[in-house]
Amino acid sequence: MQIEIADVSLIGHREENQDRVAAAADEHSALLVVVDGMGGHAEGARAAETALATLLETFWQTAHPVFDPLGFLHLAIGRAHDAVAELGRGLAVEARPRATCAVCLVQGAAAYWAHVGDSRIYQLRAQRVVERTRDHSHVEVLLREGLITEAQIHGHPMRNYVECCLGGDPVLPEMSVSARRRLESGDLLLLCTDGFWSGVKEEDLVRFVEVTNEPLRAALTALATRAVDASAPYSDNTSAAALRWRAA
Repeated sequence: MQIEIADVSLIGHREENQDRVAAAADEHSALLVVVDGMGGHAEGARAAETALATLLETFWQTAHPVFDPLGFLHLAIGRAHDAVAELGRGLAVEARPRATCAVCLVQGAAAYWAHVGDSRIYQLRAQRVVERTRDHSHVEVLLREGLITEAQIHGHPMRNYVECCLGGDPVLPEMSVSARRRLESGDLLLLCTDGFWSGVKEEDLVRFVEVTNEPLRAALTALATRAVDASAPYSDNTSAAALRWRAA
């Protein structure tokens, strides 16, 4: 694979960074992960750290290229959920660690992804957003029903209310898993926490994908900084992982 990968995680205007992000790759497969520890619950950072470690461990324990990508995503997220739920064993419901996540597997000129909660995945091509995941949140329901617009999500008072997450309840949460997404040369995959996407507009994403001469890490860091500045002085942890597909 000819790819370029990068990740960034900024604390924003919070006292602690409860996001975790990683990009891992070998000659056959690449995995991008973002995890957002839920700050309203105890030990959000520990939940995010545990989920990330479990997802990466599952990736490296699986033969590459992955034979069953969608099955792998189900398995990896299920294991991450179990690990985070175990942290809360014996604790009151409101004290159990929780997190949202987005995971993307890339191999064979294709991407496969899954998410739980409101961490997002974008597929960007040329001057448009080809795909973006749909949040497991109340405002996403309002958007689907036509009661609010995409632009109104960012400032909505219930934007941070997610309907499912890793951890908390031992029962496996709802997860959305994509079908195979074909990649073209120059496509860019972006995974990000809500602190990132809430601070950028679609035109920012378009400009981001058009930056081809600048190293991906520098462009991603600049975009994350823009997101933090846009929400100042109340910006959330702001994290993202990106992959630019060059060729098979």
